[in-house]
Amino acid sequence: MSVIRRAFTEDFTIYRVAELKPALLGMIQEGEHIELDLSGVGRMDSAGCQLLIFAKREAGAAGKTLAIMAHSPAVQSLIEFYNLAAWFGDPLVVPAA
Repeated sequence: MSVIRRAFTEDFTIYRVAELKPALLGMIQEGEHIELDLSGVGRMDSAGCQLLIFAKREAGAAGKTLAIMAHSPAVQSLIEFYNLAAWFGDPLVVPAA
């Protein structure tokens, strides 16, 4: 099984999704299991969240898996805000208060 892992440091915002979409689709075409390290993402908005949902659906439709392996606080906050943690199915590490 081919695994592709990529760390992103770009913001996942409306200003960047047009650039990020081809990269994500290329990863889905190349690998059977795609792992995204989003620990370096400083900002994420609803457009970035929609891009992740799109990528996960595209991977599933192709019979592949896409997983978020590490979440930045910005990514975690948006996933929690939209109550998508269970849908993505990736473990979220909740920091101690």
